[in-house]
Amino acid sequence: MQFRTLGETGLTISTVSFGTSPLGELFGPLDESDAIRLIDEVIDSEINFIDTSPYYGNAEERLGKALTPAKRDGIILGTKAGRYGFDDFDFSPSRIRRSMEESLRTLGTDYVDVFQLHDIDFVDIGPVLTEGFAELQRLKDEGKCRFIGMTGYPINTFRRVIEETDVDVVLTFGKSTLLDSSLDEQLAPVAETHGVGLMNAAAVALGLLTPGGSTVKIEHPAPEAVQRSAQAMKELAVEKGIDIAFLANQFAIQRTRAATTVIGSRKSKHLQSAIRAADEPIDEELLAEFLALRAPADRRQWDLGLPENR
Repeated sequence: MQFRTLGETGLTISTVSFGTSPLGELFGPLDESDAIRLIDEVIDSEINFIDTSPYYGNAEERLGKALTPAKRDGIILGTKAGRYGFDDFDFSPSRIRRSMEESLRTLGTDYVDVFQLHDIDFVDIGPVLTEGFAELQRLKDEGKCRFIGMTGYPINTFRRVIEETDVDVVLTFGKSTLLDSSLDEQLAPVAETHGVGLMNAAAVALGLLTPGGSTVKIEHPAPEAVQRSAQAMKELAVEKGIDIAFLANQFAIQRTRAATTVIGSRKSKHLQSAIRAADEPIDEELLAEFLALRAPADRRQWDLGLPENR
């Protein structure tokens, strides 16, 4: 496992982070004992950042049960506020504060390392960048979190976040993958100029770059051009006899300009595959064949969030 510095936070973070959305049963049932066992496996690995959210079902509750005080000390812990259901968003200062208090109780800790506003691109971001950010700053000043940030999808939104607020970190998803170079080419230069740490997520493009396909319960938000490129990559993977998801994870983890890539998993074998993907050298000739299929998909916007935020 490699480690990188997260912006100017001073945090040394593993290039693979663990995302807990699958543990909250967003993608199907999962026994609590199996969820806690997987968290223990993460803690015993070299992964040192765990990302969660109240939106992820009962993931915070399960994580809190697994994180004993001794285990908590070695983990960089992040949670979020603002999104609580598929269409349930509230970024008001009072709800952000209440969300923090609820998360601290559920997680069994008196602080989190990283506290972010979740999927801000689904609402008018003006008040989020003013009133919402001000509440984040107050919570940071009170010691309830060490670092603050915002998460979501569109690059344009997060350029604005970085330029108009003093966030420490930003997390975007689906923007540093085999299909999309937006984070690396368009967001990283701005983030690096401002000293903001970047986190990458959705290395397999919400399932497009897996043999089984989309992991979202609704129609996949990627446009046809992106889905065609993904299908071409999957067909090439079959031809080459390789696992497309493994290559997608390798590329996202090793080549992104973000400090870390958040990988969600509900099975030990997928977790261990992601850890291997962080260390196993990429076959450059093979990678070039896949990247040759990227152009029609690259930097294409998915149908996510408010149109004016894209």
